[in-house]
Amino acid sequence: MSKDLLDKYSSTRIVAGPGSLAQLGKLSKELGAARVLVVSDRGVASAGHTQRGLDSLESAGLAVDLYDGVEENPTTIHVGEGLERASAFRPDLLVGLGGGSAMDCAKGINFVYSCGGSMTDYRGVGKATSELLPMIGVPTTSGTGSETQ
Repeated sequence: MSKDLLDKYSSTRIVAGPGSLAQLGKLSKELGAARVLVVSDRGVASAGHTQRGLDSLESAGLAVDLYDGVEENPTTIHVGEGLERASAFRPDLLVGLGGGSAMDCAKGINFVYSCGGSMTDYRGVGKATSELLPMIGVPTTSGTGSETQ
């Protein structure tokens, strides 16, 4: 299979290596963002990673808001709290920054914010009613695979 074919059909771009988090603002602007909601958890925040991501976004001139209430194995409650934050802030891009829980919660927030209703309305396959916002996953752990959509 040629690289061109993979590039054409793959919607996941991977940026890795030292200094990658510092590129978050630049990468967000490349996706056309002006208002970014960062979804994270308090553990990642206490380690300083969330602030480094926020600094990169703000340095790029983007309006930024943070929902850091994600807990391990997030539920519809966490998605609902993040949805309230998104509805008030009106982002045009979401960033899931943390482990699988933060990135999965960001995907849930994105889905319900973009399509309306609640998570329980979308059990099953093929139920999306609208295009989702662009999203960037910033994994701080290895192996969850949550950074892919």
